[in-house]
Amino acid sequence: MTEQVRVRFAPSPTGHLHIGGARTALFNWLYARNKGGRFVLRIEDTDRTRSTDDYIEAIIQGMQWLSLDWDEGPFRQTDRFDVYRSYVERLLQEGKAYHCYCSVEELEQRRQLALAQGKPQKYDGRCRDLKEPVPGRVPVVRFRTPQHGETVVDDLIRGRVIFENSQLDDLIILRSDNTPTYNFTVVVDDVDMKITHVIRGDDHLNNTPKQIHIYKALGYETPRFAHLPMILGADKARLSKRHGATSVMSYYEMGYLPDALVNYLVRLGWSHGDQEIFSREELIRYFSFENVGNAAAVFNPEKLLWVNQQYIMAASPERLAERVIPFLEKEKIIEEGKELDMVWLGRAVKTLQERAKTLVELAASLRYYISDDIGFQEKAKEKFLTEKSLPLLRDLRNSLVSLTDFSHAGLEPVFKAVVEAHGVKLGALAQPVRVAVTGGTESPGIYEVLEVLGKERTLKRLDTAISSIT
Repeated sequence: MTEQVRVRFAPSPTGHLHIGGARTALFNWLYARNKGGRFVLRIEDTDRTRSTDDYIEAIIQGMQWLSLDWDEGPFRQTDRFDVYRSYVERLLQEGKAYHCYCSVEELEQRRQLALAQGKPQKYDGRCRDLKEPVPGRVPVVRFRTPQHGETVVDDLIRGRVIFENSQLDDLIILRSDNTPTYNFTVVVDDVDMKITHVIRGDDHLNNTPKQIHIYKALGYETPRFAHLPMILGADKARLSKRHGATSVMSYYEMGYLPDALVNYLVRLGWSHGDQEIFSREELIRYFSFENVGNAAAVFNPEKLLWVNQQYIMAASPERLAERVIPFLEKEKIIEEGKELDMVWLGRAVKTLQERAKTLVELAASLRYYISDDIGFQEKAKEKFLTEKSLPLLRDLRNSLVSLTDFSHAGLEPVFKAVVEAHGVKLGALAQPVRVAVTGGTESPGIYEVLEVLGKERTLKRLDTAISSIT
């Protein structure tokens, strides 16, 4: 019987869920779903000075927005301190760990000396074979790392990576304040949670040989490792805040769709032929590590915007209408909590979704549909709401009063009759009407706009425009 795949996403709640973390979570989620496995969410909150409950909530919010649902958790490491200490005691009793009484100041002095002499800046092992405790000092516990031979990592992405054990440190596994350290808690958690595959950023690769030694010391089989390439900014530096928004929820605030961000993130390192746009089902079906590259990926905001536009164009107008509501409220286009006719809003959205790249843009474009207080752009008014266009607008307004079919099919003949009567081209009427009903010179087709606005509101806006000319 094949062992069930179990993977985990284990963020530290010292900040919001960022782009790199979200991609790591996504690759874990996809692998679990592809293999019919389990996806575990674990919060690594042992850094008490920087971890906060607010950041835990922010991480969970980001995961939920991206629809990266987990099967177990969230587990918090701070709830498991007794478990870690019991494992430390076991290693001490078996002689696989030892107490170290060196002070921080002494360690720093030795580090500086090693640096000056060009030697490795690692712990020199002087407490390794102490027989008695040092009076007046509270020790840390160090892991007794093998000093000879090599550690091999058969990475699912990077291939075979070899580390010389002589270069590894006797790492601290329990601090003097009795709190465990990262490299130790990770192994204990992965053992207890039966994690079969550790999928994480390649900035953790150097931790892997240390962790492998702890697995072996505890007598457990090591999981398979897959280290994802870094995400870089356009300048090839590691992605950071100076490259723009890196927090996942900031993309929500900028009006990106979660599926678009997921689609973009998965393509930062993974490919399936030349295909660019994927459904969730396709991502799950096609995902494998064979198609994950080992070169760093470059984050391209313009490409993400393009992907988002593809998703907006392909979305159902009804779903987009639901998603745009918070942005209409934020821009005060509607009052918070105000109920809208969602069928009508879906019709309005349908006329605009080919043009909008984000939900923020879509909300801004919907303003003239929703708010009757549109105002006229000054240049547009000067150019199109003139004495020349006045007779055309009046004739159209009077013709629309008796129109019963206020649809594209009903409106088009009325417009044609007016322009033929005045001997002008359609644009001579359509553009002044566009300014009259939207306040500006850009909008979907004029018949679509009037159909969504409806007869009563169209006539009111035409009356306002005519009054502004006279």
